Amino acid sequence: MRCFVRNLSLLVFFITVGCSTVFAQGPPPAKVVVDKVTVREVSSTQSVIGVLYYERKSEISTEVGGLVESVNIVEGERVKKGDVLVRLNTEILEREISLTRTRIEQSELRIENAEKDYRRLEKIFEEAGVSEKIYDDALYTYRDAIKEKQAREDTLEKLLIQKERSVIRAPFDGVVLTKDTDTGGWVSQGSQLLTIGSSADLYVRAPVAENLLQFVRIGGAVPVVINAFEREVQGTLVNIDPVADVKTKNVFLKINIPHQPLVAENMSATVHVSSGPQHKLSILSRAALVKNQGKDFVYTVKEGKASILPVNVVAYLGEEVGVDNDYIVAGMEVVIEGNERLRPDQPVTVAGE
Repeated sequence: MRCFVRNLSLLVFFITVGCSTVFAQGPPPAKVVVDKVTVREVSSTQSVIGVLYYERKSEISTEVGGLVESVNIVEGERVKKGDVLVRLNTEILEREISLTRTRIEQSELRIENAEKDYRRLEKIFEEAGVSEKIYDDALYTYRDAIKEKQAREDTLEKLLIQKERSVIRAPFDGVVLTKDTDTGGWVSQGSQLLTIGSSADLYVRAPVAENLLQFVRIGGAVPVVINAFEREVQGTLVNIDPVADVKTKNVFLKINIPHQPLVAENMSATVHVSSGPQHKLSILSRAALVKNQGKDFVYTVKEGKASILPVNVVAYLGEEVGVDNDYIVAGMEVVIEGNERLRPDQPVTVAGE
């Protein structure tokens, strides 16, 4: 028993010594990738909150009345141009089309018979064998049969158009914003069936102070962040609303952005707009930023260890940011990969640049 206790004590001793050695050595060096800071002249930016909306919307109505046979969409669904959205029942219309085709065939028989009578009487009339009235009646009957056939063909064409319009298709690529009917419902001519927003016309409407208009450029690139997903996209400043807010004097920018999945009208977006003239700023990759308690920091490598520095971001430039700290200088190396798990003074190994 004493031997067992002595061996157990020795085992605990060696484990304790081993753990102490490991903790004394600290964590192994972290592998990081660095990038160099550059300097160039850019404008400072200001963040404003805008809302998403579809500039181009179509309230799709029906040109013909009828019973809704099927609805092939749900709200929020993305559709392509030409996709079938709603079908109306065409059973009665099909019968009318069939009846009209039969009547056209009857008209063809009437034309054939009237033409024979007319041609026969024409020869007799030339020989003065029949009166002029009988000849004229045969001619008019023949022409009337031709016109009757044409009228019925026009009716058939109208019915075929009605049948085609009973299938409602998407006028462009877009997103279903509202669905105003369902299977089994009756719709009359002009009834609204659904609303579609164009995928190519997703915009952000963002207010800015009127004195900032001198720094924005129509057609220029504007960084936009979809707040719900913290997703940044590159927008294009297309225009400004021609009417400013009466009370605040704010002017609304219209910024076109690429279509985004899982977005809804009136969601918020953060827009970074130019807010001053160009001046020299230190430019670094946005991937270098790490946040701590709502403030921005970057890691540099000093004597083989991670060194953390606070930065003041004054310009958002897509994948880059501009800072105005004096100690962030051109050529300085900042960590852009592996920084999310670093700690100050932690040993690091630069794996790439």
